[in-house]
Amino acid sequence: MMSLMTLIALILTGGRSERMGQDKALLDWGGRSAIERVADLGRAVGAGAVLSVGRDYGFGFVGDPTPEAGPVGGLLAGLAEARQRGAARVLVLAVDAPTLQADDLAPLLAAPAPGATFEGLPVPMFLSVDAAPLEATDGWPLRRFVERAGLAVLPTPPGALMRLRGANTPEERANLLAATGTA
Repeated sequence: MMSLMTLIALILTGGRSERMGQDKALLDWGGRSAIERVADLGRAVGAGAVLSVGRDYGFGFVGDPTPEAGPVGGLLAGLAEARQRGAARVLVLAVDAPTLQADDLAPLLAAPAPGATFEGLPVPMFLSVDAAPLEATDGWPLRRFVERAGLAVLPTPPGALMRLRGANTPEERANLLAATGTA
């Protein structure tokens, strides 16, 4: 577990949720909203602060300077805020993966600097606050960010792929609820 003073969890919440048809952060997952579940996960793995990046859900918040330009703009804003707060590393989580478990994240959290992500899945991501490539811009794909930041790409933990991918459509949500027994 990370020291509370060195780790901040950033939850990416800036998407439009078009495929889901409603705000993914507010969907019910076993009696709790997705944003609550993901924030609790960040705290459970040692984050001293949890910030939503993109939209404000009533706890720590970082605005996206270029809404709807893709997640890298929000990530860059979140990294700047984490650096300002004195964090050394950030755990980047997606609001649409509310069934993730602490054990799923253990390989990422054990990765040395500059950090890591899982094969084929740029989020979740664990990285040093100073790992962002200087040339990174809002419109970059997350995969380019991962590559240019020099993050390790780790194999997906056995049995975790569905939880890591999360749910972007009502069908994916129904499948994930059924598979995890979260309903």
